[in-house]
Amino acid sequence: MTATRRPTILVVDDEEDVVTFLTTLLADNGYATITARDGAEALARVRADHPDLVTLDITMPSQSGVRTYRELKADPVLARIPVIIVTGIDKEFEQFISTRHQVPPPEGYISKPIDKDRLLALVQTLLSTTGP
Repeated sequence: MTATRRPTILVVDDEEDVVTFLTTLLADNGYATITARDGAEALARVRADHPDLVTLDITMPSQSGVRTYRELKADPVLARIPVIIVTGIDKEFEQFISTRHQVPPPEGYISKPIDKDRLLALVQTLLSTTGP
């Protein structure tokens, strides 16, 4: 019998409690998780581990989520990976990044505090349309 591969999600956030919440929530719902604490680490993890989806905080030390997002979407190999922006920044940020012409808008947004049901529904939708 062959085991089914669980989709892998990279959780990128510098707040330990957010990382713990997201990795626990996702693991409890059948997803494998890996983590990164800033944008530079996230890019290294994406290149090494090829996750099926990324949750990305915007405000982080070292390298911001905006810069990380731009680098992900500028790389033809990585651009196919859906990204959910998970941030405490309000709707104005969503409008701002969605109007940038250099990169496509993120596949999803979740505001902090995180609505777990909304996040899980978005993850499921994105993974069903892109496939693991």
